[in-house]
Amino acid sequence: MNFDVVIIGSGIGGLTAGALLAKYGKKVAIFESHSLPGGAAHTFTRQGFTFDSGPSFYCGLGNDKPSLNPLKQVLDILGESLEVIPYDPLGHYHFPEGKFPVYSDLEKYRQAVAKIAPEGAKELAAFESKMLGLYNCLKDIPTIALRSDWQLFPILITNYFPSLIKSLFQVGIISGSAGNVMEQTVKDSWVRRLIDLECFLLSGLKAEGTVAPEIAFMLGERTRAGVEYPIGGSAAIIDGLINGFKRYGGELYLNSHVEKIITQSEKVTGIKLKKGEIIKAPIVISNASLWDTYQQLLNPEDLPKKYRQEQLKTPTVESFMHLHLGIKAEGLENLTGHHVVVHDSHKDITVPGNTCMISIPSVWDKDLAPDGHYVVHAYTLEPYQGWEKNADYENKKKQRSQTLYQALEKVIPDIRQRVVLELIGTPLTHSRFLRRYQGTYGPAIPAGKGLFPSCYTPISGLYRVGDSTLPGIGVPAVAASGILCANTLVSPQKVEEIVK
Repeated sequence: MNFDVVIIGSGIGGLTAGALLAKYGKKVAIFESHSLPGGAAHTFTRQGFTFDSGPSFYCGLGNDKPSLNPLKQVLDILGESLEVIPYDPLGHYHFPEGKFPVYSDLEKYRQAVAKIAPEGAKELAAFESKMLGLYNCLKDIPTIALRSDWQLFPILITNYFPSLIKSLFQVGIISGSAGNVMEQTVKDSWVRRLIDLECFLLSGLKAEGTVAPEIAFMLGERTRAGVEYPIGGSAAIIDGLINGFKRYGGELYLNSHVEKIITQSEKVTGIKLKKGEIIKAPIVISNASLWDTYQQLLNPEDLPKKYRQEQLKTPTVESFMHLHLGIKAEGLENLTGHHVVVHDSHKDITVPGNTCMISIPSVWDKDLAPDGHYVVHAYTLEPYQGWEKNADYENKKKQRSQTLYQALEKVIPDIRQRVVLELIGTPLTHSRFLRRYQGTYGPAIPAGKGLFPSCYTPISGLYRVGDSTLPGIGVPAVAASGILCANTLVSPQKVEEIVK
């Protein structure tokens, strides 16, 4: 088989790039190892309970409000729409000092914070004001129009010159971290911890390591577009991308593990499947992680030695413990869907087990669980090191999941008595099912300490998308990576035809 473009992996980055390239008229095929598409955003079902495997928080996917979410922009281009359920507050934070709701409306959010830290709430307003100033400069430049080569500059100058001029006044913030802005505006220790938490939830790093535009985008979008849950969970997003991809002639091959990327004279020529088949293409896009692409899919001699060594030293975000539960819902009529629990104020929020994220999406979408039940997904950081399949594995799983149960007890005190289905995922589970190096969610490159490598590689014709290419471990970042890569592979005129 021959294609114009072959994509390895059907995560959101790969699907986004593939769908756009198919729309642009390329002959595209995506090869996925597993029986289910979606990568870290796939959905699975057990005993009538439907679980999101990864992302659980979505913003700006509906049609009622304007949105800058790159994923929404791609779905619009493909002619796909999602049915969503908006909600506010977007969640609750549980600190030892108190529990409070997190609202999309910033004024209501500050009022909630003021009940715990009155002066700190005023400082939070100053922090948010600076971030929203940055957002207002960037919001008129849609990601769907951008690319990763030199031709970006004439596009910005020709089509978005006023926004470009405005952003020049924000250049100090754009190139810095959210921590820099926090240092200038916030002294209250508890509010600083709150900002660190919000940055950690978004990027896997605290404020000092998170680039400011990430936080600006998050605050601006959740205020402007609000948050919603897509009916059907992350599977609905994946289905929308696949529908658009196939509508324009894209071909998706499941259960098709890619064993190697084939190169010749520093140029890519195609891929080899595990079953031995050779697929030829002048362009290959890897949606596998940086480490998996450079260690597993390529031979060491395919890359410049120094480049390979430097790339493989890229620090990773830790892996996760996951708890997927089916529970009895009786008496939980007023339950809300998102919670973040910080167990100990004296420990860093990034300490494994100290910060636990909880999603209960069946409070919005009842079809995710049998009648009278809810689905629960709780997760927390967990190092990969030290995990192995041995006689103690099951006991260790039980032990390391206790911090998640303790977090859940802050929300549902009798959670253990309600469980009818329990699935515990470890870093080994993460690594195995997502085929990710050490089960990581992506690079941990702090702001100012290094650049994300974009879509380019030293091999002609080989590109990369996904969480190893742009800052952020969330859905908007990986969708943006797919957009930038796809647009770079076609002319600006072709992009303009579609984006208009």
